[in-house]
Amino acid sequence: MPEPMYKRVAEDLRGRIESAQIAPGSQLPTELELMEEYGEKFGTTSERASISRNTVRDAIKLLVTRGLVVTRPGKGTFVIRKIDPFVSTLSGSPEVGRETVRYMSEVDRYASEVEASGRKPDVTVPRVEVQRASSRVASHLGLPEGTMVISRNQERSIDETPWSIQTTFYPMEWVTRGATRLLVAENITEGIIKYVEDVLGVKQVGLHDLITARVANGYEVAFFGLPEGGQVAVFEVYRVGFDEHGQPLRLTVTVYPADRNYLAYDEGQVPANIAAVGVSASGVSDRSPGSSARSGERPLSLRMLTRQAA
Repeated sequence: MPEPMYKRVAEDLRGRIESAQIAPGSQLPTELELMEEYGEKFGTTSERASISRNTVRDAIKLLVTRGLVVTRPGKGTFVIRKIDPFVSTLSGSPEVGRETVRYMSEVDRYASEVEASGRKPDVTVPRVEVQRASSRVASHLGLPEGTMVISRNQERSIDETPWSIQTTFYPMEWVTRGATRLLVAENITEGIIKYVEDVLGVKQVGLHDLITARVANGYEVAFFGLPEGGQVAVFEVYRVGFDEHGQPLRLTVTVYPADRNYLAYDEGQVPANIAAVGVSASGVSDRSPGSSARSGERPLSLRMLTRQAA
């Protein structure tokens, strides 16, 4: 029994994609162009094959299920870029103990982890806003809803690929007490936690993480280059820092798309490269830090671990 025409078309396109004849991120020809192209390709010298629009659509659907292409309504069908996943460790480094909890910012930790894996991090200059706290932000910070807060938003990339979005909220009261650099749209090189402690005497001694999952919004779909329709979820990590009296100091919300991120938690003495080993064991990647993932492999799941640290 001859193979269905849509499978022949899909298989031919798969070969062209995997050999990079159709480059990652590029757009496939239109349905009409594919009908014309494969009518000629699969026809005989005397007669063209009959390639219908439904045949082309079924072929593309098959490629979508194989994770090779993504269809964006009104824009076309695009070849998916293969992304080597990265493991972000939510817990502090055991080597430096409580000093990590107290001083190291998420930006510093992120850059350090990425560079240690042989990859290139990039973080945008913060976008600073003064706004009224939503009910959720206010709840995490222990403030009345509508209280004025400062938000500092940054977009983060790895190897020039958008990787995460991070927004941190601070009480506006800190500015009135003297921590005015929070309002300046620049990176605070010594770290905001250290800066606030030096200026206000406020010490962060504990962290609490809450991980949730949801469908990406329009801004996130555009920034990360995700398929529309919710095929790729995003994970939000809500991290609250506490002082020695149990008072919330700041709320950091980080958005991670699940197609390129693993989240890990370490406790005690753990080998330095264990994150890469964990990814390999899951079947997603066999790379050690600095090497590349196996060709054709894609992240299949996200290892989620929540924690509470004092």
